[in-house]
Amino acid sequence: MKRKGDKELSNNLGSYMEDDVIFLLKDISEKVVEKSNIERERAIQSGTHYSEMLPIEYSPSEKYLEIFHSSLKQFSTKLAIAVALTAEKILKIKGENTVIVSLARAGTPAGVLIKRYVKYKYSLNLNHYSISIIRGKGIDENAVKYILKKHPNSCIQFVDGWTGKGAITKELTEAVCEFKTKYGEYANLHSDLAVLADPGHTVKIYGTREDFLIPNACLNSTISGLLSRTVHRMDIINKNDFHGVKYYKELEKEDLSNYYIDIIEKEFSNFDIERNVIEKFDFDKEVVDWEGMKDIKNIERDFDIESIHFIKPGIGETTRVLLRRIPWKILVAKNAKNIDHVLQLAKEKGIPVEEYPLNAYYCCGIVKSLKGE
Repeated sequence: MKRKGDKELSNNLGSYMEDDVIFLLKDISEKVVEKSNIERERAIQSGTHYSEMLPIEYSPSEKYLEIFHSSLKQFSTKLAIAVALTAEKILKIKGENTVIVSLARAGTPAGVLIKRYVKYKYSLNLNHYSISIIRGKGIDENAVKYILKKHPNSCIQFVDGWTGKGAITKELTEAVCEFKTKYGEYANLHSDLAVLADPGHTVKIYGTREDFLIPNACLNSTISGLLSRTVHRMDIINKNDFHGVKYYKELEKEDLSNYYIDIIEKEFSNFDIERNVIEKFDFDKEVVDWEGMKDIKNIERDFDIESIHFIKPGIGETTRVLLRRIPWKILVAKNAKNIDHVLQLAKEKGIPVEEYPLNAYYCCGIVKSLKGE
């Protein structure tokens, strides 16, 4: 297996090992000018779709990287167990002839880890593709068609890293329904999403429902194969193209993508998932009650939030707000655990932190409204 930068390069995008993932994405590295968070926020709140722009990728501070590494050390076993449980559930439901389809970019490390676990535990080398899904625009239909044509007798399992308030869960359900309406029924295409952490109770396949820190939420491209978030702009993405993505070659020396995967993979030998745990798992009886929406509604009411899109619950989504958006404030539950990186980022950016009675989540980021500015 080769990495980006080895003597013989793969044609595949990204810095992951060739066998770990195939990105069905178009390289638009030279075609998109990055914008600052404030520029993007003003554009988004004025009606421009977030997928038509890219944020500037900043190198994290030394203190912040220290938190990432300490978090990785602290949670590596817990994350590996969540990966194992998710993978075991996928195999029980879909079987050995499963194609992992991760949703770029937060879903990509999760997909790589699931593939690595299955290979470690069962010597099965599942196919893994990473494709784009964009809130408000749907899934990359060209990528889905490619996978269905390439693997006509396999079952597709969509994978993401975590859930916030369930926006991608809903987007995926709608997108798959629309795809089947347009192109006909596909027995192997289902909209069920698997995630490592589901604090909002929005999916049936998950590793845990605790709002715990998945370390790749701490960083951007340097933990996601050096790729940007996906882009969809009509002037650079043609009708038959995959959605676009930028490769950050200038950050290769700071890349932690493979290091992160290798650290978690080493944990697989330190535990063994009891078979009776998986045998008891019943997909059809799994409860999806959208518990997290109670917190969302309370926040919307108590802080008079003009749009639910401004509310970003959970450790992963709060981190994204601090990295990519213009935060107004960060809400933290009284019993919040392991949010040092959130507090550090808020401190660095001068964002107020307020205690709030959250139930499903440990923290929540609120995007600042720029109306009148």
